Amino acid sequence: MVKMDFGGVIEDVITRKEFTVAQAQKILKDEVVVSLGYGIQGRAQSLNMRDNGIKVIIGQENTGVHKAYYDLAVQDGWVPGKNLFPMEEAAKKGTIKMFLLTDAGQKDVWPTVKKTLKEGDALYFSHGFSIVYKEQTGVIPPKNVDVILVAPKGSGTSVRRNFLDGSGINCSFAVHQDATGKAQDRVKAIGIAIGSGYLFPTTFEKEVYSDLTGERGVLMGALAGIMEAQYNTLRERGHSPSEAFNETVEELTQSLIRLVDENGMDWMYCNCSETARIGALRWRPRFREATQPVFDSLYELVAAGEETRIVLEKSKAPDYRQKLADELKAMGNSEMWRAGATVRSLRPSKQKKE
Repeated sequence: MVKMDFGGVIEDVITRKEFTVAQAQKILKDEVVVSLGYGIQGRAQSLNMRDNGIKVIIGQENTGVHKAYYDLAVQDGWVPGKNLFPMEEAAKKGTIKMFLLTDAGQKDVWPTVKKTLKEGDALYFSHGFSIVYKEQTGVIPPKNVDVILVAPKGSGTSVRRNFLDGSGINCSFAVHQDATGKAQDRVKAIGIAIGSGYLFPTTFEKEVYSDLTGERGVLMGALAGIMEAQYNTLRERGHSPSEAFNETVEELTQSLIRLVDENGMDWMYCNCSETARIGALRWRPRFREATQPVFDSLYELVAAGEETRIVLEKSKAPDYRQKLADELKAMGNSEMWRAGATVRSLRPSKQKKE
């Protein structure tokens, strides 16, 4: 690990410079890594490991709602009977079992996976949900296996894209149970093998608390909600859809957030007009003070298990998939996001320079 200064707080992190892909290959050379599930994370992580020379097999059913994922695995070059098997058969073959189903899916499949665990195996997660909320999920691993976690700070789509462009995506990692004495090596090796930009230590509990808060907050829930509020305010006061969308979303995603990504929020402010800078600095604390109680309440509900209870309850409803599709369709068909589709279609195409 290397010590890095994060705003005055020193943290130990792992980068690919001191923990190389070659080291990961050496640690994992006698392991059979099995991805249980070929969803968004399962696909990205298994493809990245395969590209990094790690022996990987896939566990994916070929029936009902699962067939599309199975077909995608075949399309990606996984061969039935060679490195693509039904879930239970694959789990039996693996020494490191990557449990990458949905949280609700993990609860349902756990009895099957549990009986395939052998002494010395590792049970791997990319989310602390099932372990931390074991009273709700029933996922309680036996004492003779390692229980480890690598949690990418982004979607599986980003995990794959960033790997392919060479940048990697930052990930947290944790060891919940070290039965073999090899858990630290195993988790770090997989973290590097899936293409992490850098790895930082956490716990299963801290990972799931921060993740659930972030998804419901800034990353998704708050972002969508605050965009809708500003768009509605502008539209209700006579601004066109094009103007409202550009001022709410397009300028953020196509300009300002890229400046934040490059050098930070203060640098973005410095690259905006004096009028914008003065106004933003004056209104920033008002938004912070208005939303702080909402975030505090959100975190408390996450820690208390209320948010996970709702997830498990809603996802097991027989009409869940249809209701989800309807909600997302309603969002996509709202004036704001229909305006967004039009705005995106009007972006100038990138011209190659001669």
